Amino acid sequence: MAPFKAFIIEQDENKKVVSGLGTMEASRLDAGEVTLKVHYSSINYKDALAATGAGKIIRRFPCIGGIDMAGEVVESSDGRFKPGDHVIATSFDIGVSHHGGYAEYARVPADWVVPLPDGLDLFEAMALGTAGFTAALGVVRMEDNGLAPHNGPVIVTGATGGVGALAIDMLAQLGYHVVALTGKASETEYLKMLGAAEIKLRAEIDFEKTRPLEAAQWAGAVDNVGGQILHWVLATMKQAGTVASIGNAASFNISTTVFPFILRGVSLLGVDSGYMGFPTRQRVWDRLAGDLKPRHLDAVTRTIDLDELPGAFDAFIRGEVKGRTVVRIGA
Repeated sequence: MAPFKAFIIEQDENKKVVSGLGTMEASRLDAGEVTLKVHYSSINYKDALAATGAGKIIRRFPCIGGIDMAGEVVESSDGRFKPGDHVIATSFDIGVSHHGGYAEYARVPADWVVPLPDGLDLFEAMALGTAGFTAALGVVRMEDNGLAPHNGPVIVTGATGGVGALAIDMLAQLGYHVVALTGKASETEYLKMLGAAEIKLRAEIDFEKTRPLEAAQWAGAVDNVGGQILHWVLATMKQAGTVASIGNAASFNISTTVFPFILRGVSLLGVDSGYMGFPTRQRVWDRLAGDLKPRHLDAVTRTIDLDELPGAFDAFIRGEVKGRTVVRIGA
């Protein structure tokens, strides 16, 4: 295999994170049973933190970035995969302490690889990526905990982000009455297009004055924000409501009381998409190819080429990006 193009994240002599496009020898790829030609990757907020050094994400330097990849198997020593198979690999240590998807080739452990389900192509798999998998895992976990459309409304916080937008689309097509909580009034029509039945603006709520229990409103919630907003969400849940805690865009801290849990029976479900194993991982991807496949995936997705990648991260750090960004690599 000839040297190939890759986006490599390194540290300089002052321990500052530096990153950019370069070339990689196949001999420098990490260990794994499956080698694939990468067709597409994607950009998640975690990728932007890693590439810019804004967050302490990378655990090993140098590291090829990109926590998502989808492509075609070119070599495999594992009987579950053969050359020519189309596959997905996301999460685990990819793009963090194991070379990731921002490269023309990648090698990963077979246990991290998911066969591409019927109903998805490689581009769609990366339009979903970790964000779509996370949103779907949250929905599946809430359903397993008893959530159903007839229980009442579901609120989604951080609604214009990649996870939030996809969660709205998934929930709406399942028949839920979805309320989008956002700080961006200008995105009202966008959120309604995705399927939100109502838009609730953060500016209308004084989160600092949230009481231990507020008027019960939501049967379910997908929270991408954390902090005071998650406290408010918990305080406004209906009896036996269920909350999927997915992100910490505002804060990783939460100051709340036990009252939602012991007086209303609320369930707070942690959603760890990074290390969720099989068979749940396959189950979620199969549903993403079926009843959870977003209806408006094209509308929330833009595509850039690998050469454009270095200039794409700052907008994520500044919170200026909505929806999903696919990186075209070897397609």
